Amino acid sequence: MKYYIIAGEASGDLHASNLMKEIFKKDKDAVIHFWGGDLMKQTGGKLIKHYKELSFMGFIEVLMNITKIFKNIKFCKEDIEKFKPDVVIFIDYSGFNLRIAKWASNKGFNTNYYISPQVWASRSSRVKKIKLYIDKMFVILPFEKEFYNKYDYDVTFVGHPLIDAISDRKTLDETNFRNEYRLNDKPIIALLPGSRKQEITKMLSVMLKMVDKFKDYQFVIAGAPSQDYEFYKSFIKEQNISFIDNKTYDLLSISYAALVTSGTATLEAALFKIPQVVCYKGSNISYQIAKRIITIKYISLVNLIMDKEVVTELVQNDFNESNLEKELKLILNQENREIIFNDYYDLEIILGGKGASEKTASIIVEGLS
Repeated sequence: MKYYIIAGEASGDLHASNLMKEIFKKDKDAVIHFWGGDLMKQTGGKLIKHYKELSFMGFIEVLMNITKIFKNIKFCKEDIEKFKPDVVIFIDYSGFNLRIAKWASNKGFNTNYYISPQVWASRSSRVKKIKLYIDKMFVILPFEKEFYNKYDYDVTFVGHPLIDAISDRKTLDETNFRNEYRLNDKPIIALLPGSRKQEITKMLSVMLKMVDKFKDYQFVIAGAPSQDYEFYKSFIKEQNISFIDNKTYDLLSISYAALVTSGTATLEAALFKIPQVVCYKGSNISYQIAKRIITIKYISLVNLIMDKEVVTELVQNDFNESNLEKELKLILNQENREIIFNDYYDLEIILGGKGASEKTASIIVEGLS
């Protein structure tokens, strides 16, 4: 069978690569063309366009790149029609993917969506489009099935693929890892400033102000696979700052605490049982627009899934040097850490255990037989 997969971000690249591995196991004749990243490329198939060419953050940034976005949409449609896949699989990345889904459905292509757009956070009216244009929806957050049920749309909860991605890792030799990256013996505070240049610029400038305030710890920046080291160099001035490129899971596995930009990384830190402060700051215009359309109480997946404040969120003007110092001190306190750990264990149970990629691949492949 022929599969066309579209992932537009680093997290989508991870989840799509694991899905591809399972598809190849179940369909020995699978031919996969995809939009994605290096992890998908390593798995096999043909890379059509890298997500680095697609990633734009916020309303203003999207408007500035609108011509490029429409060219990508046009090219994607042409490429799908040329390839004639048995199924088009969308991975998150809703702004782009829902446009392609409408076209693909109208053209008669089988459409599957793995990792739902966050319609529960804003613009729930998009559910109508999803019902019209998506043949099968696979959701990874437990509350999403209940949300879609309100709209009489039956979706399949498969569990969260991060559980597989983290539990299947080889055990890290911490001593060798520290030696390789010239890390000292001090406890590590990991800095995860995001994956896009706009957000990294805003996040790191504040995060790095903590270095001189917590001298008993070493701060290590987790470099995103979408960015080169040269971009980070301008932020790294203090000697007590280390940089590790594209090894976020290894870094988290030996960290004591983390400062994390809102997104998938908040859930990753939680599954590694790392106390964290969640940070977010966008352009003022983008934030004001978002504030008016987003309907959820929290911005981090950890708090959303648990439906309570497990981790502190510092958003927009609250994300400043003073607040960050205060909250970092709190998560370094042992009593507070124990409370966070207990909530993290409950979170993992709610997420439903291992097997998300395998379950999804099975249903997709069997549906084409």
